[in-house]
Amino acid sequence: MSARDSALRVLTACRKSGAWADAALAAELKRENLSPADAALASRIVYGVMQNRTLLDWYLSAFCTQRLEHLQQPLPDILRIGAYQLLFLDKVPDSAAVSESVELAKASKRGAAAGLVNAVLRKLARAGKQLPPLPEDDLERLCVGTSHPRWLAERMIELLGFAGAEAFLCGNNVTAPLTVRVNPLKTTRDALLDELNGAGVSAQPHAWVPDSIELSGAGDLSTLPAFYRGECTVQDPAARLVSLAAGIRPGQRVLDVCAAPGGKSFSAAFDMRNEGAIVACDLHENKLKRIRDGARRLGITCIEAKAADGREFRSEWQNAFDVVLCDVPCSGLGIIRKKPDIRWKEPSALSALPALQGAILSNAARYVRPGGVLVYSTCTVLPEENEGVTDAFLRDNRSFSYESFELPIGTQNGPMTLWPQKHGTDGFYIARLRKNT
Repeated sequence: MSARDSALRVLTACRKSGAWADAALAAELKRENLSPADAALASRIVYGVMQNRTLLDWYLSAFCTQRLEHLQQPLPDILRIGAYQLLFLDKVPDSAAVSESVELAKASKRGAAAGLVNAVLRKLARAGKQLPPLPEDDLERLCVGTSHPRWLAERMIELLGFAGAEAFLCGNNVTAPLTVRVNPLKTTRDALLDELNGAGVSAQPHAWVPDSIELSGAGDLSTLPAFYRGECTVQDPAARLVSLAAGIRPGQRVLDVCAAPGGKSFSAAFDMRNEGAIVACDLHENKLKRIRDGARRLGITCIEAKAADGREFRSEWQNAFDVVLCDVPCSGLGIIRKKPDIRWKEPSALSALPALQGAILSNAARYVRPGGVLVYSTCTVLPEENEGVTDAFLRDNRSFSYESFELPIGTQNGPMTLWPQKHGTDGFYIARLRKNT
């Protein structure tokens, strides 16, 4: 099994069964046990095709006599795999990109179309830098050039203006740095930096989050001794800011309503110095194993993982927690640079999210003790899932109010939205609410 075979299998799984690319890719790489080089190439192709699908189709359509959508599957994906290599991977010879794509067609029982694959990709290769121009219309050119659906581009223009939308959409196609949170229960930032750099990983302190480190060239992080020993955990700086915004302190009782895979609970435990109690919940029992395994690796003993539906009231938790973290299910439009296939979600599926988010927030509020703190967060940038939800909650719950909070970038005098193109983090919303005594 080659890297390109694996990439096609993943793209096919995404198309046929709606699988997420990261999960399908992880399963494929585990199953096929590819060499590190082939695993890296397969990953690059999968994410590259997902990231640039509209642009690839635009160029392929200029050289294909048939409409791509009229071709038998998986020919469109095979052409995209070849085109991505030709246009974006300088280290792959054009001849290899073309010939391997032809072989993919034959192996996929589409041998009759091998000539078409060969002809289209050779024309694209010969075009070199003289590619067909992008559409003249500004909006269409933005959608094609950044490979985003029209509805999302229009929504971002409404929120940010054309230039801001362009920066956001282009930023979604930039590889996000791998960031880890230092585990203060086992090491210090400087000691971890020394160890990682000594292991051949390029590691440097995050620019403005003091206990986070950015890595490059880490490869499979789980193979590093520092990770195996629990000296760090993967966490985007935006997610790390949630426990900072909550002002979590040692000895507190904390509830993480939607905790899986556990990053925010782990971060809270670090801020608490493992002193106090954290109840980490998820709807699905199978996801709780990840939380328990992660806590064990990190040396955290104050976390109890429990299966619970965030919408269903549990009377034993009423007024029982100093801090409640409510990181609700959302559209995920703030993490497209990490999960590029999120952009291809049907927008109609997003309309039901605010009601779900509001229900979870309203239920979670009942668990906050008088004088306690409720933090609502999402990894999206849409106002209807963010301030729309928290504003509506406050209108119905007069015992709560917005409260300012301190972050490394300064005092936030109310809810804040982090943007990838502005802050260099995931797109994220954080609101701190105080329950009046």
